Amino acid sequence: MRRSFASGILVIAGSAVFGTPGLAQTSTRQSQPGFNLFSVQQDVEIGRQAALEVEHSVPLLNDGTVNTYLNRIVQRLAAQAPGAKYPYQIKAVNTADINAFALPGGPMFVNRGLITTARSEAELAGVLAHEMSHVALRHGTKQASKAYLGQAGLSILGGLLGKKSTTSQIVSQIGGFGLNAAFLKFSRDDESQADALGAQIMARAGYNPVAMADFFEVLRQQQGRDPGKLETFFSDHPSPVNREARIRELASSLRPARVAEVGGLASIQSRVGGTAVAAAPAQRQLTTSTGSVEPSQPVRVTIPPPSSRFVRFAQPNGFFTIRYPDNWRTYAATRGLAVTLAPEGGVVEAANGQPAIVYGVIVNHYSPFEGETDRQAQSLQRNYAPFEDRSGPRGSLEDATDDLVREIMRANSYLSAEVGSARFLKIDEASAYAVSLRGRSPLTGEDERVTAYTRGLPDGHVIYALCISPSREYGRLDEICTRMVQSLAVNDAAAHRSARNTP
Repeated sequence: MRRSFASGILVIAGSAVFGTPGLAQTSTRQSQPGFNLFSVQQDVEIGRQAALEVEHSVPLLNDGTVNTYLNRIVQRLAAQAPGAKYPYQIKAVNTADINAFALPGGPMFVNRGLITTARSEAELAGVLAHEMSHVALRHGTKQASKAYLGQAGLSILGGLLGKKSTTSQIVSQIGGFGLNAAFLKFSRDDESQADALGAQIMARAGYNPVAMADFFEVLRQQQGRDPGKLETFFSDHPSPVNREARIRELASSLRPARVAEVGGLASIQSRVGGTAVAAAPAQRQLTTSTGSVEPSQPVRVTIPPPSSRFVRFAQPNGFFTIRYPDNWRTYAATRGLAVTLAPEGGVVEAANGQPAIVYGVIVNHYSPFEGETDRQAQSLQRNYAPFEDRSGPRGSLEDATDDLVREIMRANSYLSAEVGSARFLKIDEASAYAVSLRGRSPLTGEDERVTAYTRGLPDGHVIYALCISPSREYGRLDEICTRMVQSLAVNDAAAHRSARNTP
């Protein structure tokens, strides 16, 4: 059994996706792909390798007429898809269960069961536009990045991701290529975004997006009659609340282009129906990273005293500057906005060979409220919340801070926020909060303390600093960290540009 090691603090970082309370809003605002370790070209490479694995594990229909028909629809949709111009291509799978999926970078697959269930070309196009939207929004590699985050710790942040980690090595650590849950299992917010973008693509390609809602309603009804045929589809594609109604609401504001259909669905369905159905493959095992920690031996933390002389670090694109002890090292991210600042011994090698921070400071950018549509109910029941008095409106700095704290604890299950620990302060003349977390580190075996500082930005995002240390060393670090945070200078204009441009 492969072990995974969560080392130090794990943080969801970079530009995350804003939740979409209603699809009508999404029609006027393009969803962003969110935190992603991979480049667009890596998406293509991952998709190519994953497609080869898929083709060795599922029975393809191998009918040139059927695949040509499907690809004519896909190319029509792809011409209207935003973002990178991926090499979209689709193949039919010879299984009776109802499913379709897309891999990063463009490869798509659709089961014969779905082809024969569609009542019109528009309904079939609606599913394909939805799957294509997952590719365009880079949901697959975003999910893979999060899965890797649960294993790699702070090697993802602050320049700590080792250069020796290749794309293949990273993918292997989260389960490999092919039918892998890290690439194919989406959140409800991913589904909402794919619904919204897919509806827009459909309309621009000449299909009525109402057909997408109609087909999802058919699938939901089919699930009640024969759940086995849709088990994989709804496992990988959790249905958002009021899905059909929300798609219909958006569709009412979209005018389909006047373009003739490809045509010939009935003959394709007849052709598919005349082919012998392949035996159903064994149910694939869906695995996700748990971030479980099984260190072979606790790491001993020995830190030299910090220098009283401070030097200045400037983030390369002018986002922020911060001062730090001159006997500390900086680990600046090669992509994104992060930096890790730590003394000798503050960054150690975990049992899985990845670097981990056990003493030091991280500074980075965070876009809050990813998964907001799933969290609105949670926000009313904050049984752990560090804020005792929550008088601010939804979307305030309090909520952004609370959201960041949730993500820290989600990725670091050993940490708990201290109730009532939040305190208000000013950082670089802007509103800010500090929140305390603590717990026994599975890496060091010691009680660990973390203080999260958040400073608001004009676009609703935050810049944050995390001060991390074993409790026995925290008194000394707290003094240093306070001085560092007080020196933090933020260029708000650069922050807004960076938030839009972060991959």
